[in-house]
Amino acid sequence: MAAEPQGIPLADILRAANELVSSGLIKDYALGGALGAMRYVEPLSTFDADIFFLPVTKDLSAGVDAIYTALKARGCEVEGDHLLLNDFPVQFLGAHGLTEDAVQNANTIEFEGVPAKIFSPEYMIAIAASVRRAKDIARIKLLLEQADLDRNLLETILKRYELSLPEE
Repeated sequence: MAAEPQGIPLADILRAANELVSSGLIKDYALGGALGAMRYVEPLSTFDADIFFLPVTKDLSAGVDAIYTALKARGCEVEGDHLLLNDFPVQFLGAHGLTEDAVQNANTIEFEGVPAKIFSPEYMIAIAASVRRAKDIARIKLLLEQADLDRNLLETILKRYELSLPEE
């Protein structure tokens, strides 16, 4: 992610997520999905940003409500399940199980001067293997081909969550 993907206000999205942590509305977060994968592979097409968060309480819906309330107060609009940040859709997803583990073990990066957390490629592969949509299988293949992976870590994660990679 050397440069901001064209048309995506990624630095602003990450800044907003950092503000949610510093204000105490969420414990932590990490960028996942196609935007997160762009850190490790050639650009992918996506229509939104997926921010996985650790809620302050066990009530995931309360966490989402607090996030939407705070960001709407900043001028964000809601469109379906997404908040529009600078007219770009952002989805905040409460992390649990595999995605909670992925947030807790996320890589720390800096993007355009903004500190951020992003899923490691091993967790991105495991999450995609758990979902198994066509676009997730394509992302697995790209990550396996292009990302600098810790194969032992990947195998450990897959075994822990009883997942397997799709057949070629």
